[in-house]
Amino acid sequence: MKGAPLPDQNSTPNDNNNHKTKKWLRRLAVFSLAALIFGGLYWYFFIYNRISTDNAYVMADSAMISSRIPGTIQDIFVENDTSVAPGQVLLSLDPKDYQLAVEEAQAALTRTEAEMRAAEVSVSQTDIQTAAQEDSAQSVIAETQDRVREGEHKLEALKQQRIAALADLTIARRDFERYDRLYKQQAIAQQQWDRAKTILDKTTAQLDAIDAETESVRASVEGSRQAVKRSRSQLDVAKGGRYSVAVFRQQFAALRAKREEVFANLQAARLRLSYCTIPAPIAGYVAQKRIQKGDRIQPGQILMAVVPLEGVYIEGNFKETQLTNVRIGQPVTIKADIYPRYTFHGRVAGIRAGTGAAFSLLPPENATGNWIKVVQRVPVKIRLDRIPPPDRPLRVGLSLTATIRTEDRRGPLLMKNPGSPETGP
Repeated sequence: MKGAPLPDQNSTPNDNNNHKTKKWLRRLAVFSLAALIFGGLYWYFFIYNRISTDNAYVMADSAMISSRIPGTIQDIFVENDTSVAPGQVLLSLDPKDYQLAVEEAQAALTRTEAEMRAAEVSVSQTDIQTAAQEDSAQSVIAETQDRVREGEHKLEALKQQRIAALADLTIARRDFERYDRLYKQQAIAQQQWDRAKTILDKTTAQLDAIDAETESVRASVEGSRQAVKRSRSQLDVAKGGRYSVAVFRQQFAALRAKREEVFANLQAARLRLSYCTIPAPIAGYVAQKRIQKGDRIQPGQILMAVVPLEGVYIEGNFKETQLTNVRIGQPVTIKADIYPRYTFHGRVAGIRAGTGAAFSLLPPENATGNWIKVVQRVPVKIRLDRIPPPDRPLRVGLSLTATIRTEDRRGPLLMKNPGSPETGP
C-alpha cells in the first residue's frame, strides 16, 4: 500500500497562497470571458437592431352602428359578443310611418302619370285638329285666290269684248241712222231698214250682255276676295291653335318633370323605408349594444359597434428616438399579456404622420415659457402576418409588447399610394 505523498520540504505558506490566487484569477478570467461572450451573443441576437415597446395595444376599424332615420326599435336580433356576417340584420325599426309615406308617394306618381296621359291625348288631338284647320284654310285661300285671278282675267277679257261691242254698236247706230233717213225719204226698201234696225238691236243687246256679265264677274271676284279674307282669318285662328299646341307641349313637359320629381320622392320614401332594417356593414362581433326594444332613436345615435376581430391590427407607441431605423415592411414580433407563451408575427404597415400629443384633444403649447422637453411617442401601425388562431383571439384594447427588427432598412419611411412600388412589402 502506497502512503500519502510527503509535503515538499521546500514549499512555504506564501507559495500556496499565490497558487490559490492564480487559480482563482484564471477561473475569474474564464467566467468573465464566458459572460462577455454570452452577453455579446445575447446582445447581437436579442438586442441589436431591435426596438421594443410595451406601449402597444390591439386596434380594429370597428363599425359604429347608427340609424339614418328617426324611429322606434321594433326588434333586436343580436346581443353583445354575437358574431355577425356582412348584411346580417341587426335590428329593425317600426316601418308604419315610412310605409305610409311610400303609399302616398306611389299615389302621387299614379295621379301624375294619369295627368300626363290625358295631356298627351289632348296635345295629340289639338295638334291634329289645328293642323287640319290650318291645311283647310290654306287650301281655301289658294282656291279662292285662283278664282280671284281667274275672275280678273275674265274681267280683262270682257273689257276688251265691251270695247269691241261698243265699236260695233257705234257703227250699227250710225248705219241705222243713215238707213232711217233714207227710209223716210223712201230711198231704200223696208227690208234694208229692218236689217239695219236688227243689227242695231243685236249690237245693243251684246253690249248689255257684256256689261251684265262684267258686273256678275266683278261681284264674283269681290266675293272671292272676301272669302280670301275670311280664310286668312281662319288661318290665323288655326295658327293660334298651333301656338296653343306648343303651350300644351310645354305643359306636358312640365308634367313630365313633375313626374320625375314625384318618382324621386317615391324612391326617397322607399329608401327611407329600407332604412328601417339596419344590417351589419362588416363581419365581426357585436359590442357596446346600448339599446332595447321600444327605444326611440335619432339619426346618428350610436346603437352598437361591430368589431372585426379577424381584421385587428397593432398600434405600438414608440419613442421618437427609437424610430431612426424603422421602415415600412420590417418584421415585428408581438407578445400579448393575455397569452404570455405565444408569439404573434407581423410587419410594420405605417408610421403615423404626427406624434400622439400633436393629435390629442388639447395639444401641448410648446411656445410657453415653462416648457419641459418630453420624449414624444409616435404610433406605428403593425399588420399581423396571419389571422389570430381561434384559440388565441386578440380583442380590441389588449396590452402587447411589440419588437421591431430593423436590420432590413430598404423599405420607405412614408406610405405611398396603394399598389405603388415604393409602398413596401
